[in-house]
Amino acid sequence: MDVAHCNLDGNADAVEFCPHDSYHHVLAASTYTLQEGDRPSRAGSISLFNVDADLGRLDLFHRIETAGIFDIKWNPVGGSVSPLLAQADAGGYLRIHGLECCSDEARAGFSLREITDEKISSAMCLCLDWNPSATSITVGLSDGSVSIASIVESQLETQELWKAHDFEVWAASFDTHQPQLVYTGSDDCKFSCWDLRDGPSKLAFQNTKVHTMGVCCIVKTPNDPNTVLTGSYDEYLRVWDVRSISRPVNETSICLGGGVWRIKYHPFVSGLVLTACMHNGFSVVKINGDKAEVIETYSKHESLAYGADWHREKSFREGKRNSTLVATCSFYDRLLRLWMPESVLQDSVL
Repeated sequence: MDVAHCNLDGNADAVEFCPHDSYHHVLAASTYTLQEGDRPSRAGSISLFNVDADLGRLDLFHRIETAGIFDIKWNPVGGSVSPLLAQADAGGYLRIHGLECCSDEARAGFSLREITDEKISSAMCLCLDWNPSATSITVGLSDGSVSIASIVESQLETQELWKAHDFEVWAASFDTHQPQLVYTGSDDCKFSCWDLRDGPSKLAFQNTKVHTMGVCCIVKTPNDPNTVLTGSYDEYLRVWDVRSISRPVNETSICLGGGVWRIKYHPFVSGLVLTACMHNGFSVVKINGDKAEVIETYSKHESLAYGADWHREKSFREGKRNSTLVATCSFYDRLLRLWMPESVLQDSVL
C-alpha cells in the first residue's frame, strides 16, 4: 500500500531510517549525480525527512550539499552515543554527521552537522559499515582496497588500508557477532573475509567460484551468528553458513530477477528481508533455514532500485492492522517512496 512519495534533487541511491529511540521518524536519503562536461564532477546531497506513516506525510526538514554519495549508514544503537550518520563519497572521504536538536520548529527540531571527516584515499569510497560498538568503520574503495577507520573523541583516523580485491569493492561489512571479522565483495566476483587481529588484515577465506558476477552487498544475520547473506549482479540472493570460517557453505540461493544491490533485515520479524533488485524493483523475501521464497514484490519505481530500509515503529494507517513502513528509492528518476508491504503484519509476529 502506497503511503507517500517525493522526488529528490539528484539520482537517489540510499535511504536509511534512524534506528535510535526518539528519532525513528527521521529518514535520511542520499544522492549521487555525475555532471558531465569539460570539467566533470560528482555532486551529491543528504536530505532529512520527518516521516509520519499514520498521516501519510513525508516532510523535508534539512538538506546538505556534498560530493557524490555512494553509501550512508546510521551508527548502531548502544551506549550513550547520539545519532551519527556516516557517508562514503566520490571524493575519497568518509564523513560523519551528527543529528542535533535545533530551535527552528519548521525544521522538525533537528539538523545535521558534520562532526569529522577523513580522506581515506584518492579512490572513491563506495560502501561503509559500522562495527557493533560504533568505534570503527570499514570502507570499500573503487581501486579494490578496503580501509578501517577508528573513531576516537569524535575524530576519524585511518588504521588500516589494504588491497583486498582486483576491482571495485561494493560491499564491506563487519561480522556483528565477531567484529574482528570483515566481509568484502567486489566486481571481481570474490566473496572474502578478513581477520583484523592480524595486521595488515589476514585473509580468513575467499570464495571465487559461486558468484558469477560482482558481489554487491553482504549482510550478517542479526539473530544467527552462523548465517551471512550476499547479493550479486548475477541476480541471486545467497544464504551462507559461516560456522567454519575458513570454508563457508552456500546453503541456498534464490533468483530475484535483478542485481541484488541491497539487503535489509526486518527489525522485528526473524528471517524476513527487504531487497533492492536494480532492474527488477524491490522484493520481500522470507528465509527459513535452507529455504527462501519471495512473498511480495514492489514495482512502482521506474529506474534502478538501489535504496531500501524498514521503519522501526508500528503503523496504524486508516484503522488497519499494524504493519511495517518501508522506504525505497530509485536512481535516475530520483524517486523516494514510502509504502507498506501487504504481506508483513506485525500483529502475528510480535
